[in-house]
Amino acid sequence: MHPIFERFPYRVPANKRVRVIVNTDAANEADDQYAIVQALLTPKLDIRGFVATHFGTNRTDTSMEQSYDEIQRILRLMDMSEDYHVYRGSTGCLNLDSPVISEGAQFIVDEAMRDDATEPLFAIFLGAITDLAAAYKAKPEIAGRLTAVWIGGGAYPHGGEEFNLGNDVAAANIVFGSDIPLWQVPRDVYKMPRVSLAELAVKVKPWGAIGEYLFRQLEEFNMLPTHTLRWPPGESWNMGDSPAVSLLIDDQNFDYELRHAPVIRDDMGYDHPGTARQIRVYKSVDSRFIMEDLYAKLQLFYELKSSE
Repeated sequence: MHPIFERFPYRVPANKRVRVIVNTDAANEADDQYAIVQALLTPKLDIRGFVATHFGTNRTDTSMEQSYDEIQRILRLMDMSEDYHVYRGSTGCLNLDSPVISEGAQFIVDEAMRDDATEPLFAIFLGAITDLAAAYKAKPEIAGRLTAVWIGGGAYPHGGEEFNLGNDVAAANIVFGSDIPLWQVPRDVYKMPRVSLAELAVKVKPWGAIGEYLFRQLEEFNMLPTHTLRWPPGESWNMGDSPAVSLLIDDQNFDYELRHAPVIRDDMGYDHPGTARQIRVYKSVDSRFIMEDLYAKLQLFYELKSSE
């Protein structure tokens, strides 16, 4: 447990804590950063390490390295660089003929196969699910030793175009066809946590170097001239990655349904043969809980750091 949590005004029972791997395409846009910070400030989560992954090759050939650098930047701003390992993950889609086991995929295998750990292991995926598919191909035994939470895929029942899925459809099919326990947060659900930039200016920006950075990098991204007329809206943002963290704090055990895992077509539509294993598919998330938890933890962190 990070030393800062010893000074928090509340404690988390030891038997409620979980091990967590955070797999993120952190440099893709501006909301992964919020999820990373919320995970770092959540005492229930024993973060075992971060894995940087790609966000496709349409914009750059170095998206994984950019994500790696962004994770490191956040850790530096929070004075946590010495506390957490960051691993390099996949640089692009999984090659099904000769899968590359990245440093990050190997870390997933190693953490899942530990025999000395007593806390359950969760791996959250905020982008393409390439590294989990590679880890599973290398060591299928991990299926019984972790639970995956994925922000990705189109709305049910039909599916459709979605960014994270589109960056590696084959990897998603490997995971969906595996025995890995999976909680999926599809596009229509991860779009629920919406905030205004005014709200972020008041509730995020004031809280130290990390609060300033979270707000500034989002505001700067919002102003990029390369955006379309439809996205982003201009004065609001969708915190689409944050549900993966909040569901580890409270899994909302009444807001999901068990579905047979679909087979995903190349056009990202879902086929439902009805014979596959079941996965947990979320129908909604609690946006108020997600954002207010982050705001409170940012303030607590700032006040504790300021008193050192």
